[in-house]
Amino acid sequence: MKTSREIREDFIHYFKKNHHKIVNSAPVIPQNDPTLLFTNAGMNQFKSIFLNLEKPPYPRVADSQKCIRVSGKHNDLEEVGRDTYHHTFFEMLGNWSFGDYYKEQAIAYAWDLLTNVWKLPKERLWATVYRDDDEAAEYWKKVTDIAPDRILRFGEKENFWEMGETGPCGPCSEIHYYMGDTPKKQSAEKVNASDPEYIELWNLVFIQYERDKEGVLHPLPNKHVDTGAGLERIVTVLQGKKSNYDTDLFMPIIHCIESITGVQYLPETGMPHRVLSDHVRMLAFAIADGGMPSNEGRGYVIRRILRRAARFGRILNMKEPFVYELIEPLIEILGDVYPEIVERKTHIQSVIKSEEKFFGDTLDRGLEVFSKIIGQVKNEGKSMISGADAFKLYDTFGFPLDLTQLMAKDENLAVDENGFSEEMEKQRERARATVNFQMNIETNSNKWMVLSEGNDSNFIGYEHTASESIIRKYIQDGETIHLILDKTPFYAESGGEVGDKGFITGKEFKIRIENTFKSGQTIIHSGKIESGKIGQNPKVTAEIFNEECLKIRANHTATHLLHAALRTILGEHVHQAGSLVTPEKLRFDITHYEKVTASQLQEVERLVNRKIRENIPVTVSVQEYEKAKRSGAMALFGEKYGDVVRVVTVSDYSSELCGGKHAERTGNIGFFRIISESSVAAGVRRIEAVTGESAVSEAMTDANLVAELETLFNATKSEIKSKTEKILNENKQFEREISKQATVGMESQIDELIAKAPVVGNLKTVFQQFDSKNMDDLKKIGDILRERLKLGVGVLASVVEGRVNLVVVVPDETIRAYGIGASDWIKQLGVILGGGGGGRPHLATAGGKFPENIPEVFDKVRSLITQKLQTL
Repeated sequence: MKTSREIREDFIHYFKKNHHKIVNSAPVIPQNDPTLLFTNAGMNQFKSIFLNLEKPPYPRVADSQKCIRVSGKHNDLEEVGRDTYHHTFFEMLGNWSFGDYYKEQAIAYAWDLLTNVWKLPKERLWATVYRDDDEAAEYWKKVTDIAPDRILRFGEKENFWEMGETGPCGPCSEIHYYMGDTPKKQSAEKVNASDPEYIELWNLVFIQYERDKEGVLHPLPNKHVDTGAGLERIVTVLQGKKSNYDTDLFMPIIHCIESITGVQYLPETGMPHRVLSDHVRMLAFAIADGGMPSNEGRGYVIRRILRRAARFGRILNMKEPFVYELIEPLIEILGDVYPEIVERKTHIQSVIKSEEKFFGDTLDRGLEVFSKIIGQVKNEGKSMISGADAFKLYDTFGFPLDLTQLMAKDENLAVDENGFSEEMEKQRERARATVNFQMNIETNSNKWMVLSEGNDSNFIGYEHTASESIIRKYIQDGETIHLILDKTPFYAESGGEVGDKGFITGKEFKIRIENTFKSGQTIIHSGKIESGKIGQNPKVTAEIFNEECLKIRANHTATHLLHAALRTILGEHVHQAGSLVTPEKLRFDITHYEKVTASQLQEVERLVNRKIRENIPVTVSVQEYEKAKRSGAMALFGEKYGDVVRVVTVSDYSSELCGGKHAERTGNIGFFRIISESSVAAGVRRIEAVTGESAVSEAMTDANLVAELETLFNATKSEIKSKTEKILNENKQFEREISKQATVGMESQIDELIAKAPVVGNLKTVFQQFDSKNMDDLKKIGDILRERLKLGVGVLASVVEGRVNLVVVVPDETIRAYGIGASDWIKQLGVILGGGGGGRPHLATAGGKFPENIPEVFDKVRSLITQKLQTL
């Protein structure tokens, strides 16, 4: 039986033998396509070729592409784990032809690989074609020996592919496989009918049209082939399994889940195992390519997937973080194919563990909300949880619908599925309304004014700051004008480095360029006309602002030095998670799991400045990607690299793959100064720094501040710290004296409250709102109350800047005699207040944003005490 690794290699080797260039998988976090949250198909990285924004570097290519489908049109999330073949993360094997071979060869390749290399039984295979695609149907008969009655025709829904409402499109031909146990009873009617025994293995897309805004199809001058075969399904078939999860792509993870949880995997009850083994793959690759859990965009999707995994872990009785432990078996399966998950293992695990821990509290609050919903439904005499409430549990607390249904069934209730679906659609509409579908500027649009013909966008800015260039074409939109030149010294925004600014000057006009960016491989200069008007003469002088460029070069090289210093001081788990290089400063995000201390920042500064003083030459070389990686050059998060890369090296101190501009020597940076360190997200820290004159200005500002403090404290520089500590200690002592005096007065007030407190059973109940300034003051009052109360329960509240502080106290004698603890109900009370809570039996605290609900909290505690006493 072939392993998944061998099957993947078979595919790559087959197309390499047939003269395809094998390319690397693109990151799952798209770098230059704001229309996509995640890379969801193999064609994504070739989109600019299909849109005619970029010329193909090779006529035919093949790869295994990492894909994530969890949102939008391709959203398989709710099916994951429920069936055996949908996934959030999968690998798409694909081969492409860009104006080279077409339908005949694509069909021949697919059939040959499936039947002659992988030896799939032909009597189990079906081919589908678009209803009007006689050409493809004839090729199936001509170049394969498939039975003619196994060639089926379908309509647009099944067999016509479109990139969008307009643009490249064409018919497709799919290959389906019968997985059932009775081959003689196969039926054509079951193909494309959502029957799990008939699965799609391979889709061959023939891109031959372009659809215009009126919906009319126009033949393309160059026809392309775009194919995709799901590796997981291919492996399932070749390994003779009934489920993708039974293959070697998943079983090591499932075995690890069994080992950690002690719960055996059974196909009938194993949905939690399947969900976990799928979701950890999506999480690992999304985080490895630069994604992070957050409350918006793709970060929100990552957070939802992580929480869904953690929730299914709860079904397996796992209340502590454990999903991060599943990274180990995943690396054993895919680490050699995708080394980024090995290189970033520590980062991936830390992000997942941190998010799991955070979600534990959210989940507990969700269970409290569920209990409250159940109570309301039953009090109203209803038998169904509303769709809105089910969606709230899903959206806010991560409860999948089937989990809510399962818990509702235990209470003899149903869930309004239609209402839930309506709420889900509303959310999708909101999401669609907020997504910025800002497409690349269409450089092939007929709206451009063409001034000259020929190649364009030859970048010469590594060596030159000015050039005599020729305008190929331009387009004007109000005051803004975009230009494309034959050659340019202007660097287009990329890799965190901002685009160059400057002037493009012609015989009769002058344009101030305010930004430079890329559309595909085309460099676009964007700015405003300062004088004159573009005529028919295309000759111009293109010149960047050299002073700004030198600052950018210095800041970019300093970023490389900073990266190396951080890895030296903090550890090799540090990787770049984002950057910005401007003339004014540099910003650098890193994978690190705690605040970088002041002393560590000083060490980093000292090391970077040492390398600056050494005035080391900064060398740039062009190397083959694999050779550069073997030499130790660092690749960056989420970047897609070609076969040949640019390596920027600073002696044996730093070596990174980088397309940006750099200083010639480290000494050109002048001086380096860190100005801030902060948190961006769980496991990611941000450092901002300046160089050169800006760094000197920062140092002088700090020196002036010290001089002012010397005057203020009437002390020398060395005495400032000790004098400050003395003043702080005196203030703390003063505050303690004030607090002590306040406590003396508070004791008599507490005694009065206890005397007047109503009694529930034998327990005195003290419910009181105070004007305490913070939670600590309220807890001190609670301690006094607990000491004097003996038998009873105290609930104290205060409101500070619109937020509620709540303290519940229970004396030890009450805990022993009645089994009541302050922490028993604190989370329920926190929910009422719009927040959460926790604590210990003798004292617990909560907080929230609804001060108007304080009376409801007091009533709730009275009710809970009564219920508790009735059970004794």
